[in-house]
Amino acid sequence: MKAFTALMRPSSGVCSRRVRRVVTPARGLSSQLEPGFGLLFDIDGVLVRGKTPIPAAKRAFQKLVDAKGQFLVPVVFVTNAGNCLRQKKADQLSHILGVPISQDQVMMSHSPLRMFKKFHDKHVLVSGQGPVLDIAKNVGFTNVVSVDMLRESFPLLDMVDHNRRPKLPSSPLVTLPRVEAVVLFGEPIRWETNLQLIVDVLLTSGNLSGSYESRHTHTHLPLLACNMDLMWMAEAHSPRFGHGTFMVCLESIYKKITGQDLKYEALMGKPSELTYHYAEFLIREQASERGWRQPITSLYAIGDNLMTDIYGANLYNRYLEERVARKSRAVANVGSGSGTIPRDLDSESNGWESELASPSATSCKSILVCTGVYNPHLELPRDAGRSVTETVFHGHRDFCFDPALVEPESIVPDVDAAVQLIFQMEEFGSER
Repeated sequence: MKAFTALMRPSSGVCSRRVRRVVTPARGLSSQLEPGFGLLFDIDGVLVRGKTPIPAAKRAFQKLVDAKGQFLVPVVFVTNAGNCLRQKKADQLSHILGVPISQDQVMMSHSPLRMFKKFHDKHVLVSGQGPVLDIAKNVGFTNVVSVDMLRESFPLLDMVDHNRRPKLPSSPLVTLPRVEAVVLFGEPIRWETNLQLIVDVLLTSGNLSGSYESRHTHTHLPLLACNMDLMWMAEAHSPRFGHGTFMVCLESIYKKITGQDLKYEALMGKPSELTYHYAEFLIREQASERGWRQPITSLYAIGDNLMTDIYGANLYNRYLEERVARKSRAVANVGSGSGTIPRDLDSESNGWESELASPSATSCKSILVCTGVYNPHLELPRDAGRSVTETVFHGHRDFCFDPALVEPESIVPDVDAAVQLIFQMEEFGSER
């Protein structure tokens, strides 16, 4: 990532490459009663660093609410965090930003799991930290077991830490049902324990009382993963390991043992297209609840990470553009008498789209801030033409590197500047 992020910094050192000049929205901008756009905010590196609020965040949100504390535009917080319930995150944001935030405005990396109803009644192993059992039940799962529960039931399986090994040989303490699927919510605390038991579950088809299957087929138990961030920004000067790093370890171990790639039933969290589709649905729901009838046609995604926030927003924007193009072709065919408009333009695409209805948005613009993972102060490479080939792609294995997808629409110093820029672009303002 170093070479590519360096390339994106202007030689003047100003954090505003390809950016329109950012100024405070002037008085006289149209005071629209109904917005035609929605905002998607990342949290870590944009609004906070660890538990420390970024000063620009509170200024930005003072511009987004009226005198009664109601939002002037639909806002959804899209975070790859997944170690708490939405209400807790909403309470944290309300305290940090000084404005009331509801849980319906918060989208965790695991939120789209609500749509995977075919797994909700299966016996599912969950990995992560925090109240993972409560989180799993909150998104619809009814039969859940944690890695700690597995370890307690099968104490002989966790042998890395000598101090935690059982003193005497033992048999399973509790008879647990066979695991039928695995859900990775986020980075766990004891990686060695989680890696060992998850691999055990995958290689025994969920029957931990037995041994590894002698022949590893091309299929294993369904595996769903949330949050693919390789790194994230906290209070430290450099980024910290994220759940994506844990996934790299799991994938490497599985392939080393079996010779085959680990397969995912679904990947959730940024930069997954599914995540942005679900966020767009929440924006529409919020606008509807406010009684705003004007369609939300534009989305702005504000983040600090090229490989998740920017990549994901641009990937979803590409999907929206292709969808508009398909619709235009269908209309053109009808006009020429060579076809009919299908009821559902997305019927041949992803199955989850039918769960959320068709999006009203036609674009999703990415805005990169300089308060988190992105470092605008790295030196430019001597040969800028080679920067793409020199780039270390920090995205997940199943996402291909595309230089166009990590080019933000705009780069601004912080989230306050981002909000000002969006208001200018939309000619949206207030006489307050």
